[in-house]
Amino acid sequence: MADFTLVDIRGWEYDLQSVYTAYMGYFQLHGIPWYERSWGHLFETFEDFLSFSWPVITITDAWTGRAHIVTRMTSIGAFLKMIKTRFGETLPLVENFLKIEAFEKQQRHLRTITDYNIYRKLHATLPAVVLAALKMRIRSGDPRAVGELWGAKDKTFISMDFESSERNAAAVLEWGYAAVRCGHLDSIGSWPPIPEDNYRKGHYIVSEYVDKVRNRYHPTFPYQYAFGDSQTVPKAKLSQIIQAVISSLASPDSETSANSLVFVSHSVSEDIHRMEEMRIKIPHNMLIVDVVAFESALFKAGRRGAMLDARSGQPRLPGSTLSLSSLVLSLGFNVDYAFHNSGNDAFACLLAFQKLLDPENTKSPGPRPQNTMLRSNRAVSLGPMSAPPFQPAFLTPPMMAMSPMARAYSASPRLNQNEYFSQNDVQPNRHNAGHSLTPDSNSVTSRRMSHLAVDEQGKLKRRSSADLLSQAMARNTIA
Repeated sequence: MADFTLVDIRGWEYDLQSVYTAYMGYFQLHGIPWYERSWGHLFETFEDFLSFSWPVITITDAWTGRAHIVTRMTSIGAFLKMIKTRFGETLPLVENFLKIEAFEKQQRHLRTITDYNIYRKLHATLPAVVLAALKMRIRSGDPRAVGELWGAKDKTFISMDFESSERNAAAVLEWGYAAVRCGHLDSIGSWPPIPEDNYRKGHYIVSEYVDKVRNRYHPTFPYQYAFGDSQTVPKAKLSQIIQAVISSLASPDSETSANSLVFVSHSVSEDIHRMEEMRIKIPHNMLIVDVVAFESALFKAGRRGAMLDARSGQPRLPGSTLSLSSLVLSLGFNVDYAFHNSGNDAFACLLAFQKLLDPENTKSPGPRPQNTMLRSNRAVSLGPMSAPPFQPAFLTPPMMAMSPMARAYSASPRLNQNEYFSQNDVQPNRHNAGHSLTPDSNSVTSRRMSHLAVDEQGKLKRRSSADLLSQAMARNTIA
């Protein structure tokens, strides 16, 4: 079994043990005394049946997800030809073999089974084959596989989001997560989960970058976390915090069974790459749900109804994808929080995932307090210009009552009008009786003239206000 080659998967579709079972059933149905025939020893046990040297591969059923050891029809024909050549009798080709539609599309390893020990060892690898196929099905967004995963009510789903610098993607500015422990909630009778009450969530801001690193094209909003309090942590401690969160929710790693922790993400490749850069260990048996692929698969299957493309205004085409904000809005949620905040994005991703799976029972979070949107809006960006405050097009800016502010008094010496202007400059208003606000033209003209002086050539020159102020202060100085 150690020597094998890769073969194309087409044609490998008949479960090997079902071939033996089908012929035993055929003999029973037609009353054939196989035990008296010269070739009868080949059917005494399944181990004797394997002595023919069967070429096989391992695949999983595209519908059930179960793993099988399968062979080809040409190998079954070679077995029947061997009986006819060696023993001179002809066995018919029965029709009740178990035919498998393979989920895998890539080439598979070819093995040759000559005895039961080899078959037993290969059969022991089937759970790992099931796990590998399950990871592929979940990652590709197979609606049936993802639905069964949620319906089992025994997994913990965690959504994480990283916000990084545009100039240096390895510089993580903030990190947030949201998790729901389905097994725990089901055991206490609290099902389905209430997002705002049953999600464990958190948001962490890296202190070395906050208010210093700014993204120009996709500004972030670290101070607008809407589902709790943010924590500011050193850069060196962030990976330690993330590792602790994952370890607190994950089950032991295994090669044959899936982990109890399921990772849900709207940008799977970026998040996995970021954790690898930060040397964060994730279980190899952890299932990964790509929300983009899952939603696209649901739309392609007609389970999301007719939708319009937001850019073109035309009907949405199968295979198209939605951004996180567009996905949340398409699900009918009232979005009153900022995206591009890692904590908000992680919560929104898990919320959208639950809504896609259970649209009838998923409750929308309540409205955010108004002061959430009025927090300090120092955007973490990476450019010379600061980003404008976050104002979604679909939100009405919160109104705030304005209280009158007392006017600040000047620190300059207080002078009366007779000391600052000449007596000719100050004239009574002719229109006081009528309460008119129209200034007197002569008063305005004389006031302007008071700022002018005559030079040596007899021309008027403008005196600065500093000169006027210094003259007035000199007159009020006590000798």
